[in-house]
This record gives sequence, structure tokens and C-alpha cells, in this order.
Amino acid sequence: MSDVAAESCTAAGAVGHEFQAYPVCEVSLGPITVQRALPLRGRRLVGPWCFLDRFGPLTFNEGTPMDVAPHPHMGLQTVTWLLDGELVHHDSLLSEGNLRPGEVNVMTSGHAIAHAERTPARNTGRLSGVQLWTALPDADRHRAASFQHVEDVPRFESRGGVAHVFSGSMGSVASPAEHFSSILGADLQVHERQMLNVPIEREHEHALLVLSGDCALEGQPLSGGTFYYLGTQRTELTVASSEGARVLLIGGTPFPETILMWWNFVARTPDEITQARDDWEAHRRFGEVPAYKGPRLSAPALTRLAQPNPVS
Repeated sequence: MSDVAAESCTAAGAVGHEFQAYPVCEVSLGPITVQRALPLRGRRLVGPWCFLDRFGPLTFNEGTPMDVAPHPHMGLQTVTWLLDGELVHHDSLLSEGNLRPGEVNVMTSGHAIAHAERTPARNTGRLSGVQLWTALPDADRHRAASFQHVEDVPRFESRGGVAHVFSGSMGSVASPAEHFSSILGADLQVHERQMLNVPIEREHEHALLVLSGDCALEGQPLSGGTFYYLGTQRTELTVASSEGARVLLIGGTPFPETILMWWNFVARTPDEITQARDDWEAHRRFGEVPAYKGPRLSAPALTRLAQPNPVS
């Protein structure tokens, strides 16, 4: 068995209210810098969510700043939510997903898929959003790959603002995106000088990331560049803002399985990662992405902890 520099990720097992603040990490990826909020030292999972990157806000006059060449995935779902700009997705299933704000792309890798994402040539010159991954439960991680583009993400509205529910459900509002764990992913938009109160599931653990503006949670100020873990046993959240804000809310039932993360793979054993890397390098199993014109990514060495791609 080869030595694999993979990260072991286990649920922390929260049993009540918590308020833990973690500085995000800045990661340079080509011409852009992203804020990585998961995984972090001391916080690897929130429900099934195992990866979270915040990219942008970015303005540009020419070029395509987001350009992630074809690469493989297994054992996970990718969830891409845009605040501003455009992205186009192509994969080895021959899917095409032209993503704009208010829409969500969900790709289920299952046993194997390859894909690419980039800023299209015709664009607004802006880019801002988040990329998240969920770990697939063992019962679902070997399923066939699939891709889903949701054009109309449902909304939970109140006087204080609106929550776009792109994953899972909030109260009676449910996203049509397919998921395999009890989960929540929502973009909370709090109006100026208002409070937004949203219902959440008591048994879920939750976390917040400020996307823009000023805000406070239950009287506690929240800062940009910080990932806030809230634990469990809450049935609602109240977020207030003086000038208006957008806040990412994620949650889910604490994930019951220990996973291994390496590059773009979520596995259970080092041998699975070794085999997946060998298959990708040998052009087996994952397929090709013919819509992308250019070379695909090569896998890093197994003995190096391989950072995931930002939009992947």
C-alpha cells in the first residue's frame, strides 16, 4: 500500500449550542485568491459539508480568471452557488451547465466523473461565489455520476430579508437539488436595518460565513474572513444588519462516517485513493471532457497533501 498524504475528517460530535470562530485560509490559485473555510485545523466537517471555498468578489476587464481544466472526482458532490458573474460547467457525461446568480450547479461524482469549469468568453467582468462539497455516504458513494442545474432556487422570505435555499430545506421551502444526507445550504440576504429570522433543524449542526456587508448573530457581531461554527440544538437563527448583508448558512446532521480527503477524492481507505489516482493518470474510469479545449490536470504525488481545486 502506498503512503497517501490524505486528511482524515471526522464529525466533532457537537451536542449543544456553540460559537466557535475560525480564521479562513487564503489560497492562491492561478490569478485569483480564494478564502478556504473548510476543511480547517480543528474543523473538518459540518454535517456532510467537507469543503468550502469563497471566491471573489473580483472584477476584470479581459480574460477568463476562473479556468479549472478537466480533473477527476469520486465520493462527493460539488455545489456551486454564484453571487455575481458567470461560470460554465462541462463534464465527462457531456453535460453543460451555464451558471448565473440565483442558480445552482450540483454534480454527484459517485464512483467517478471528470469535469471542468471556467469563466465563459462572454461575461460581465465580475465573479463572486462559493464552491462547496458534500461527502457522499458509503451507501451512495459508488453510484453512477450525475449533473443537475437548478435555474430557480426556492426562497424563504420575511420582512427582514430573504434566504435562497440552494441545498436541502428550510421550513417548508425545499431545494429540488438532489442530496443524499439531511442537509441545508442557504444564502441569507438581510435587508438594511432589519433582522432576518430563519427556522433550522435542531439535530443539525450549522455554520456561517459572511459574504458581504455587516451583520450580527443574536447580538454577536460577525466578521468577514471568519468561519463560525454554531453546534446543534437551535431551532432558529436571527441575523441582523445595519447596512445590509449576505451570509452563507450551511448545516446538516453530523456525518456518521470517517472520510479521507486527498486532492479531488473523498474515500475511506488509502488504497482507494491510490487506485483512483492511477486510473486518472492512465485515462481509465473517469472519462474525458471533450468540450474543454486544452490539457487536463495531472494528479499530484501521493506523498504530498494535495489541495483541492477552488471551483471543482
